[in-house]
Amino acid sequence: MKDVSKVIEEISKPPVEEIVTKEEFEQLLRENPHPVAYDGFEPSGLLHLGSGIQRSILTNRFTDNGAIFIMYIADWFAYLNKKFNGDMGKIRIAGQYFIEGFKACGMRTENVRFIWTSDMIKDSRYWETLLTLSSKATVNRILRSVTIAGREESEAREMSLLIYPLMQATDVLTLNNWKPVDICQLGMDQRKVNMLVRDIIGDMNLKKPVAIHHHLLLGLQKNIRMGKFDESEELNKEISFKMSKSKPESAIYIHDTEEEVKSKLDKAYCPTDINEPNPILELFKYIIFNKFDNVTIKREEKYGGNLDLNSYEELHNLYANGKIHPKDLKNAAADYINQILEPVREYFEKNEKAHELLEKVKSFNITR
Repeated sequence: MKDVSKVIEEISKPPVEEIVTKEEFEQLLRENPHPVAYDGFEPSGLLHLGSGIQRSILTNRFTDNGAIFIMYIADWFAYLNKKFNGDMGKIRIAGQYFIEGFKACGMRTENVRFIWTSDMIKDSRYWETLLTLSSKATVNRILRSVTIAGREESEAREMSLLIYPLMQATDVLTLNNWKPVDICQLGMDQRKVNMLVRDIIGDMNLKKPVAIHHHLLLGLQKNIRMGKFDESEELNKEISFKMSKSKPESAIYIHDTEEEVKSKLDKAYCPTDINEPNPILELFKYIIFNKFDNVTIKREEKYGGNLDLNSYEELHNLYANGKIHPKDLKNAAADYINQILEPVREYFEKNEKAHELLEKVKSFNITR
């Protein structure tokens, strides 16, 4: 059995931002060295660095430390959220593409189970559980949770968006062979529903799942997520700031060419004021330093020559003190991101099934 403190230390590294609670997590690991964790996603659009590379990094971290991981392909959730205008055929193609994308991004799938909502809902126990949960949550509490679908409360004019949080709560109770999963490993944008689930499950005298929330990568463009944009664009802080499958200018897709990566990063927001959110620094913190033990910032000799760095903290401090120019930081980010994406591109070029799925998804009209 692995040392529990070392497992917690490993799991707590970026991009993880919060564990609710660390005490419960420690107890869980002492009682069960192979807990069941899950993450869910609506299949829609193309995978980007956050939904593809970062998700694979996190999943590997859990399975490398003994967990069984469920990747939940939430096709009916995408339908409720009107992805691809509710075309279930396209949604399922996107789900199959996502699975290939995760593999291409380096997800080790030996201890990963892929489960579809469309399979879960065939069992009557799913609906019995949902009805039970519906009797334990107020309409106002559910309404406050609709932001997990990337929507504002004011957008919840249809029952589908109220069913959405209840279905997600039901998943927690049913994905692990019809008992609660041990760990909900989701983005910070899903925090509200995880807290709702923990409250309801506590009322049912069942063991609460540990909620582990990870950081959402910032979008690349200032006007999309810095709080200085048109108020009509904002859903909430977490949703507005993140990379988006439906906003190409905000994201590095896992299929972007070398030239596209360089162009997007060259145009990306990269403030010298260290107190402002900086999407380029985020790429180093949450992606690059999770893939490389050290990095080199290439510079001309007249500007001090190359910098060899062994940690994100070292990079952050140098940038904060004006020792690294934004252009040099962007160039280095492009070099390392392209190294990370090269095997992904190769996978989709050589794997006939994956290539066909990608081309189909590219042809679909992506909706928010």
